Amino acid sequence: MNDRLSLASGRQTAAVQMPMKSLMFYAALAAAGVARAAHAGAADDFVDNAPQSSYFTQAPKTAVPEGSSWYTSAELGAISTTGNTTGTSVTGKIDARQEMLNWSNEYIVSGYFKEDDVINNDGSHTKTRSAERYSASAKAAYKLLEDGQRAFLLGSHVADKFGAYTRYSTLAIGYGTQLLKREDKTIDVEVGPGYFHGENAAGGEESGMTVHGAAQLRWRVSPSAQFAQTVNVERGTSNMHTVAETSLSTKINGTMQMKAAFSARNDTNVPVDKKNTDTQTSLTLVYSF
Repeated sequence: MNDRLSLASGRQTAAVQMPMKSLMFYAALAAAGVARAAHAGAADDFVDNAPQSSYFTQAPKTAVPEGSSWYTSAELGAISTTGNTTGTSVTGKIDARQEMLNWSNEYIVSGYFKEDDVINNDGSHTKTRSAERYSASAKAAYKLLEDGQRAFLLGSHVADKFGAYTRYSTLAIGYGTQLLKREDKTIDVEVGPGYFHGENAAGGEESGMTVHGAAQLRWRVSPSAQFAQTVNVERGTSNMHTVAETSLSTKINGTMQMKAAFSARNDTNVPVDKKNTDTQTSLTLVYSF
């Protein structure tokens, strides 16, 4: 019970502090990106010749050589605190995409945990896990005749020990298209029917049909900085599950980037002792290969 109260208190504090921290991250990185762009040449373009890994976009059929190509990125961030507050938090993600002539497949695995060192009244120390979440997803998109249009099949699973839903699995099919395609901006959307099965923190199980919707904005702010906004929604009969992420990435060299992100997960129907929204602010290094 103390752990739950501590977690709830921490989430309330995070709801106030995290947006301010994320704005500070974005401002600092944007300034760094603009300064670097002033001295960048054509060869220092943030978007390389190879198509970048993305949950939505895929290379046109004419841009993919015979066979298949892989584009993978791995990101990792860790924070350790000592003194009056002692703890460790780690977040990581691997995003692998396979480009073929007619198909674009993507596989994503991510994890996040937070462990606090609590000092008891007798002076002893107890390590308490206050966050632990793992997720995996796989998506196959068939490229249609028009560039940017696709039919997709998506499956995902989330295990969140301290979330409103401790387990949440979805399966969806549908259609996606690119609404905007400019040299520095793209907007992609997709929609389709789906099915979900979840287990909430109170031990109850839920399942049923859903409507899956998603959108992504990618904006190349400068030759060395890129902004992205992604929203995913699963609308069922009893709950609406939403995941949104705002991020800013700045290029360090040909393979390394620094990424600041603010993400929010929301469920409209949760147990009485749980909050509707969980947020996370992260600063990670991203390695692409």
